[in-house]
This record gives sequence, structure tokens and C-alpha cells, in this order.
Amino acid sequence: MSTKPKPNTLLKLLCDRERLTYRKFNDRFTNAGMELFGQSPNNPTVGEPQFRRWTAGNLVGLPGADTCAVLERMFPQYTAEQLFAPPPNGIESQAPAYDLDLEERIRMTAREAHNHADATAGQSISDSTIEELRDQVVTLSRRYHRVPPVKTFDEADALRLEVEFHRDRTHSPVQLQALMVLNGQVAAIMSAACFDLGYLSHARSFARSAAKYGENSRFTPLRAFADGSLAYIAYHAGDRTEAVAKAERAITHGGLGDVGERRLRSIQARAYAHLGDIESARRAMLLSEDTGRDRVDELHDEIGGEFAFAQERLAMSNATTALIIGDSDMAETAGRRALALLEQKPQEAQSAHVRGGAAADVAMARLLANDVEGADEALRPVWEIPREQRTTGIVVRTAQIQRHLSRPTYHGAGAAVHLRQRIEDFNRFSPPYQIGPHVGLLAIEA
Repeated sequence: MSTKPKPNTLLKLLCDRERLTYRKFNDRFTNAGMELFGQSPNNPTVGEPQFRRWTAGNLVGLPGADTCAVLERMFPQYTAEQLFAPPPNGIESQAPAYDLDLEERIRMTAREAHNHADATAGQSISDSTIEELRDQVVTLSRRYHRVPPVKTFDEADALRLEVEFHRDRTHSPVQLQALMVLNGQVAAIMSAACFDLGYLSHARSFARSAAKYGENSRFTPLRAFADGSLAYIAYHAGDRTEAVAKAERAITHGGLGDVGERRLRSIQARAYAHLGDIESARRAMLLSEDTGRDRVDELHDEIGGEFAFAQERLAMSNATTALIIGDSDMAETAGRRALALLEQKPQEAQSAHVRGGAAADVAMARLLANDVEGADEALRPVWEIPREQRTTGIVVRTAQIQRHLSRPTYHGAGAAVHLRQRIEDFNRFSPPYQIGPHVGLLAIEA
């Protein structure tokens, strides 16, 4: 009767015992690093090959001091030296007889085999390679609302490099066009991640790249999406006239489904609101809610995720526009509708961005009516948002409330002072404040 071989390292034994695949280990490692060092791009990381070497005992010496500190945070009963040493006698793994990392190893091996097969293809690559890359784009976009923007950016950058690698290996016009579209979609996701982190100039650069890929590939839904992104980046940067111009140009692109037009109309409404054109802003909001013609496109509908624009996000966006044009009643109604629509979705499909943004809009609408207690109540969902998901849109909205509470009217008012301080603490521990640049964000994200 065969027995399972003893793990080479204590770390491997503990990972088996706790059923930690690489993905789970990486998530725990990242969280432990943030607990020790805060959210910083300089935090130690662990790649999949590195994880394999650690658990297999193929490491000469110990990793860096910060990495060891993170590991000791994850497994506080042991030192780094003990973790990388063979497990002591008397400690038995409680893992099942099969390899818990089997799925991870199969996935990695399958990719290596696929790439090797492509290497023999000559002047083109396998169509299944493009399908695999497209699946990765879909996954990245649909997971966007559940993953911190820092991690999304890293994953998108790795995917960008993979797409470019395959572009250099084919001369097929059809495949080159497909890869160009994929490159543009990845650039659009990277633009969204940069925006959520507060890097407006870089968000603009990636959005322009996405627009160029859309133009060169004749994929108009991507051009429209990118121009819409450029519009909301422009009004955040204070370029109000440019924002209106980009929004109007985005609307002219053909090939859009109802979802794509809905998104662009809401961005257009916000741009007009920032310009002070209230009549045009109201007209655009009405048009954003009147796109039920059963039209779909390959980007906003088939891929969806970050490229989609669900009804609750539309309601949240229009609530913000209503605040800008001074209609607090409309703002509260739209914000509460966004929250109600969100609650109808499964927990894993609910966006923290929408919840935080809509709640903040409702709070601001109540604050304009001097209802501080009502604003405090409306903000309760905001405090539950994890630090890594406090993105630009939420930070800007809450900062606007904080500025309003700083007016002389509220000086000495205990409830207002407490709320203002709580918002300040909330935003201090957000990615735009901790790892993003200090920029004057002038509006509220769509």
C-alpha cells in the first residue's frame, strides 16, 4: 500500500493542512502584507513559480526580510527558518490523499502545452489561443467589481503582454485584427483601474490607446467606450468643454447596443451638468433611461462586467448629475433606486462602487436639506466598504460631503463634526490617498 510522501517543507505541510491553493495563498499573503506595511506598490509579492519553489523546498537561503515578516504574520506560530525547513517529526498533514494544487498545476501545464503547440504553427497561431485570450478578457472584466484595482491592473498588464507576444507570432490579418481588439479591451480595463486609483493622466493615456485600437480595428463599440471614458476623465480633470466634446463624439459612433448608449448618455448628462447646461443635462438623463430597443453589441453586452452599465449604475450616475444641477429630490430618489436595485442582486454580483456612490449621493441630498442625521444614516453602507475597494468615485463623493460639513454653518455642531472626521478617516485609508497621486478631483465618477 503506497503512502503519500512527506512534504519537503513545513510551509507545504501547512498549506496542505489549510487547503491553500496558490490563489488562496496569494490572497492571504497580500492581505498580510497590507496589514504589516499598508497599501503600497512596494509590498512583497509572490508569483506562482515562486510559491512552487517555496513549498517544494527548492529555495537556497531565505527570502527578503519583508517577505519573511509577511510569512510569519500568516503563520505566527513559526519563524521563517522553520517554515522553509522540513516539517518536524510529529506534525502530520491533514490534507487529503490527492494534491490540493492539482487544479492549479493542470491550469499552468495546459497553458505551457498550448504555447508550445502554437510555437510550431508558423505564420499564424491557433484560433483557440485567441479564444483563450478572449476568455481571459471576459473574466477580467466580469470580476472587476470584486477585485481591488491594484490587482486588476497587474492582471491586465500581464494579459496585455501575453496578447502582444502572440501578435508578434502571426501574420494572419484576421488574427491580427482580433488581437488588436483584445489589446484595446485590456487597455480600457487598465484605464478604469488607473482612474479608480486616482491616476487621471495615466487613465487618459490608456483610454486613448483603447480608442486607437478601436479605430484601427474598426471596432466601433470599443471606440465609443473609450471616448466615453475620456469624457468622464476630462470633467474630473476640470476640462468641461473637452468633456462635452468627447461625450458628443462618443454618441456618434455606430454599432452600439442599448447598454452602450445608456452609459454614454449618462456620461453626456454629467458633462453638460459640469458645463452648467442644465437643460441639455436633463435631456441626456431622460435619453439614458429610454434605450429599450433590444439592441446589443459585442463589447457592452457579450463581454459585460466593467464594459456593462447596469440599471443600478445608471441610477447612481444620474443621482450624481442631479446633485450637480441642484435637484436634491431627484438625486435622493435616483440614489435610493440604485441601492434598491443593487439589493436585488446576489451578494457576489453587488458592486461596492455602486453601493458607496449611491449611498453618498443620498447623504449629500439630505445634507443639502440640512438633515445631518439623515446623511449620517445614509452613509452607513459606506463604512462597510473594504479599504482596497474605496475607489476614486466613492472618495470624491464622500470628500464633497466632508467639504460641505466644513462650512461655518456646522462649526461646533457635534454630529456634523463627528461625521466630517469619520469621512476624513475613511478616505485616508483609500487607494487614491495612500498609493495614488494627490490630485484635485472635481467631479464624481460615472
